Amino acid sequence: MSNATNITYLNQSQIDKKKWDQCIESATNGLIYGYSFYLDHMSKHWDALVFKDYETVMPLTWNKKFGIYYLYQPFLTAQLGVFGNNISVELTDQFIQAIPARFRYIDIALNKTNASGKFTELINYRNNYVIDLNKSYQELFNNYNENIQRNIKKANQQGCTFKKNIAVENIIELAVLQMKINNHSSKENIERFKYVYNELLTRNMTTTYGVFSPEEKLLASCVFFFSNNKAYYILVGNHPDGKTKGASHLLIDGFIKEFAGQKIALDFEGSDIPNLAHYYNSFGAKKEVYPTLKINRLPFYLRWLKS
Repeated sequence: MSNATNITYLNQSQIDKKKWDQCIESATNGLIYGYSFYLDHMSKHWDALVFKDYETVMPLTWNKKFGIYYLYQPFLTAQLGVFGNNISVELTDQFIQAIPARFRYIDIALNKTNASGKFTELINYRNNYVIDLNKSYQELFNNYNENIQRNIKKANQQGCTFKKNIAVENIIELAVLQMKINNHSSKENIERFKYVYNELLTRNMTTTYGVFSPEEKLLASCVFFFSNNKAYYILVGNHPDGKTKGASHLLIDGFIKEFAGQKIALDFEGSDIPNLAHYYNSFGAKKEVYPTLKINRLPFYLRWLKS
């Protein structure tokens, strides 16, 4: 039986990051977003809840505005929550209950293993799509729908080529164009991404892929991150000219072909957007759901701001 008194709140400076990362690495639900070096770069600030001697952990990614502390989900950080082994409903609830009261507003994503019993009215669910690549390439290809197969064929017929280790700056440039936003927050997020990419590059936990036209124009591209037997489809940059050529279809197929038969899952990181959900599902991806937690402790005169 777990005990909430064994859960300790730690400021970021108090966290033993070696023990923390060992917990994430050995956790049955470990994800790249939970590693200290990922949180250091992608979160404005983060503290933690730690059960016993880093047996189970929960990062608290926070910021402050108008004097109010709040928890938020950082850019390109799909799921966080409670990480460890044999996580029970009871333990998840104890972690949620242990979130300090100073965080007056909470809007965060947990992970798929974090079922709650006491806080169900504060939980919503989001969709993710994942492909188990530990099958033959032909079996995986046969799971694509006909439209995906047709677009891959079209891209090949038009002379598109799949390449690895392309310049990350080119992917970022296309991704920013897709986002259609260029404010201070988006620029800061992209800078954070560059830092975490360089960190993961030194750890051999990332790679880049692209699909080029016969004229060597980059039509589709992606940065993939790797951890805990998963590949994350993390930052995508597609050129408008690639839409009619099947370029993005060829890119995903090329990645699947390279890793087919290995004990790794391709994680598309969502989505709740119907068109994207259909697209990922068309590659044979299976839907997984994960909880999000929203708690509003704001004073009544501010509560409407986050209703």
